[in-house]
Amino acid sequence: MHAGAPGRQSGTSRPAPESTELLRTYALREFTVLELRGEIDLAALPRLQPHIDFATGGHGPQIVIDLRQVTFLDCSGLRLLCRARTRAEERGGRVRLICDHPLTLRILRAAGLMQAFRPVADMEAAVESE
Repeated sequence: MHAGAPGRQSGTSRPAPESTELLRTYALREFTVLELRGEIDLAALPRLQPHIDFATGGHGPQIVIDLRQVTFLDCSGLRLLCRARTRAEERGGRVRLICDHPLTLRILRAAGLMQAFRPVADMEAAVESE
């Protein structure tokens, strides 16, 4: 299994965290896709952070975070996205963001994160090579 793939983390026998109603994780080619849904706020962090940390914990993680089913995102959710990006980059990987919701895009823009994440509208754009 490649680094960052769902199931087991590369180089460890540690299993993936249990699934949650806020997140679906799956592999697509060399990417681990984290499909978030619902309200991503302070109350959701304890249920989401273990998944983010697991996915970004291996060597060179290639992560796609899909926000298309997110109905609310606050500063705690932004902090979670930034944590994922930082952890992936520290390990030689990358986070790609899918987001097409105008309000979520507005929050990313207001926080000055559009350049850092460069969100795309669909999965095809997220996984295509640069």
